[in-house]
Amino acid sequence: MKVYAHRGYSGKYPENTMLAFQKAAEIGCEGIELDVQLTKDGVVVVIHDETIDRTTDGSGYVRDYTYEELSKFNAGKIYGGKYGFQPVPTFEEYCKWVSQTDLVTNVEIKSSVYYYGELEEKTMELVRKYGLVDKVLYSSFNHMSLVQIKKLDPTRYCGALLEHKGLGNAGYYCKKYGFEAYHPGVKGLTEEEVKGCKENGIEVNVWTINDMGALEQLYEWGCDSVITNYPEVCKSWLDSKK
Repeated sequence: MKVYAHRGYSGKYPENTMLAFQKAAEIGCEGIELDVQLTKDGVVVVIHDETIDRTTDGSGYVRDYTYEELSKFNAGKIYGGKYGFQPVPTFEEYCKWVSQTDLVTNVEIKSSVYYYGELEEKTMELVRKYGLVDKVLYSSFNHMSLVQIKKLDPTRYCGALLEHKGLGNAGYYCKKYGFEAYHPGVKGLTEEEVKGCKENGIEVNVWTINDMGALEQLYEWGCDSVITNYPEVCKSWLDSKK
């Protein structure tokens, strides 16, 4: 079972910052999960919320700022300034860095609340530019974004994100629409759902795993990956099982 650092090592460092990504790489997890959106001037940036209020010292919508304006806000605010000034990274900055590692990246396309024009295209262009095509998987709660990615490149790995209530017959659904993976929330996930995915050749990558009981259960069920705020803890436990 693989370990993806949720928004980087977000249990200890400011989420979706280069610091959180670098710290996740240091502990040896297999991958990083992050979120992408577009600025007013069309720059792909790494940030989770549609507004910047929670994670930075600014306020307002990501889409209402140019990147130059957005870069002035401190994304380290979430840890009370403990780690100094941490800018909102561009996705290109991340790609340039991660291309020098063996990490796989789960890119969540943030298009379910506000639909950004050409977010999929711009994201995929940067992935190609830095030679990461085979080291990136795409996920989204807006499954039409995944359909668009498949339209642009049918060979790309896509995972259907679902909230904690899940989806009945998820394995068949993913197979029917050409998605390689199911990305359910851990609360409410059942062994039956996992088995259904396996029967249809669909991988199961579960979020967000922050307690040992859930980790052990998913391991027993044969899930493929966990997405966690505490990658070091999950990685250590899984290594001990080898």
